[in-house]
Amino acid sequence: MTGLSDDESSILPFIPLILRGNSFYWPPRPLDALKALSSGPGSSLVDSGETLFDFIVDIRHELGLQNEVDERWPKSVGKGYALFFDDLIPRADSRKWFGETVPSLANLMLRFPVILENHYKENSTHYRVCEGNSADEKYSGEGNQRSHVDTSLRILHSQRPGIVILSQELIAVLLACALFCLFPKAQRWRHELPVINFDGLFACISRAGESQENKIKCIMHYFERVCNGMPSGVVSFERKVLPFKDNSFPIVYPKASFWSESRIPLCPFKVMETGTIEDHEKEALEVDFANAYLGGGALSKGCVQEEIRFMINPELIAGMLFFPAMQDNEAIEIVGAERFSKYEGRETKMVAIDALCYPGEGQFRYQKLIREVNKAFCGFLDHTEIHGYFKFINKVGIDTEQHEWRGNYDRARCKSEIVGTVAMQQNVGGNNLVAEEDEECSGSDKNSISNRFSQQIEIAEPSVLRDEISNEIAQRRLGGENDGAQDLCLHPPLNNIGIATGNWGCGAFGGDVELKSMLQWLAASQASRPFVLYFTFEHTFSERLIVFTEWIRCHGWTVGELWGMLMEYSSQRLEGNVYACFFEWVLPRINRGVNLEQYKSSLQSNRTSKKNEKRATKNYAQEEDGSSQ
Repeated sequence: MTGLSDDESSILPFIPLILRGNSFYWPPRPLDALKALSSGPGSSLVDSGETLFDFIVDIRHELGLQNEVDERWPKSVGKGYALFFDDLIPRADSRKWFGETVPSLANLMLRFPVILENHYKENSTHYRVCEGNSADEKYSGEGNQRSHVDTSLRILHSQRPGIVILSQELIAVLLACALFCLFPKAQRWRHELPVINFDGLFACISRAGESQENKIKCIMHYFERVCNGMPSGVVSFERKVLPFKDNSFPIVYPKASFWSESRIPLCPFKVMETGTIEDHEKEALEVDFANAYLGGGALSKGCVQEEIRFMINPELIAGMLFFPAMQDNEAIEIVGAERFSKYEGRETKMVAIDALCYPGEGQFRYQKLIREVNKAFCGFLDHTEIHGYFKFINKVGIDTEQHEWRGNYDRARCKSEIVGTVAMQQNVGGNNLVAEEDEECSGSDKNSISNRFSQQIEIAEPSVLRDEISNEIAQRRLGGENDGAQDLCLHPPLNNIGIATGNWGCGAFGGDVELKSMLQWLAASQASRPFVLYFTFEHTFSERLIVFTEWIRCHGWTVGELWGMLMEYSSQRLEGNVYACFFEWVLPRINRGVNLEQYKSSLQSNRTSKKNEKRATKNYAQEEDGSSQ
């Protein structure tokens, strides 16, 4: 292994290994302790929760961790280990854990130095040629020289976009060290790094009850799985940044004009009244309703959406080692983490975005609206496809100056190709949703739906750029134009991976569900995602959301038009001129007895009537042609 770069060395204060020259080592006494542990309970005498905790305290003392003031633990930690392993799980499970799993984890940790050295060796050979101005032009940096892409384990500092790619084996080693609480804690808060050791999981078990017990069981199941057969894939961890100021990245933190002048059509939006984000059947980027500190309370007593995700996909926890807290212009994307609980072997694409906490009426202020929509946009935008993205938005007609990007794309950062399995690469019917939406939103239905909601609704409808966009979309649908760009409405050109999300920033965070759903829709559409799957978790506003989004889609609204309506509504609400929710303000009858089934029946009836009218017109034209002959 060659010497580490300054960036790679940033991780050294936060891992328990020693670097001498170009090699990693365990200190001698911890090494001896791990060797004894690997030999089984007969040699290590670790056969219960109580003795496991004693072993952890001893090895931490040998590493010099237990001596620091902020490393000292409350008594509840030791009691938690004893309570879980000695009382809460069946004795047969406990014997198997200490007789098989713990020695296997010790063997894994003994290999930590070799695994980490191999990781850095492999990173030194990772190169990628970035995409140029055309499909045939490939370049990176100056001239045509290949550019080194750093994917190694390191601290991914705030305001610096970057990616770390870890093997599942290395992740398993890191999580084993976290179980044994071997990561130094003293400097973490200074660098805004979240907790990573598992002591908090056990300290809370007596207070948090069954939910905490189940969280630890998920972790146990993960370790049992990897000890029985180590997975061979990789997981990528990416910090995504929309810079506040001008730099080499082609797009900066958007201003209000970016949104108000956008002509991009709103993408298909499907409301899922049942099910959960992680159980979706499409190819989609799953939204983690995140804390600014990745993982939130996953390793303490937290038990909401993010914490649950980190338990059923424990490999996500590895990111907590090296991700400092997210700022307003940042998001974190993790691809390839395997789901070990409930369904075996499923890998995920997840983006962590943190919403405002307890915003109250302040969430309708201009600065807060910009913050939330840009936070979602940062997460939803594929930062590896920025060049293709600008080709797309330029085709729709947005002024490139609004995006403040460089025409000279070779200054943009290179990114490594995220490696995945066949299951990650296949399209699981993503475009079917788009086709279904297109059928339901044919131009003939727009007028009928307008009639359905009366003249009051038509007054609320914006019409700034609709005709121009609708004509361009219609030409593409009819095949009147084919310049190699994909359909602006039906097939966004970057990828077929949509967004699976839900009531982000609501619930415990106190956000307005209607506002947050629309901001996410805007961000997904602007990021050229092909669809949004929105899980309402059986929330009472599901029916209103279905009616509203179908009406908006069928009228061909653009991102700029919906943003304008949100801004107008928010302004009036803050001035005290309106007290209704956003949907009711736009569609005055949406909360006044509009029945969803009647609405859908009316939509289908109008569609059938229009088809019969077209058929009759065609027959009449044929008869006229016959008579003229």
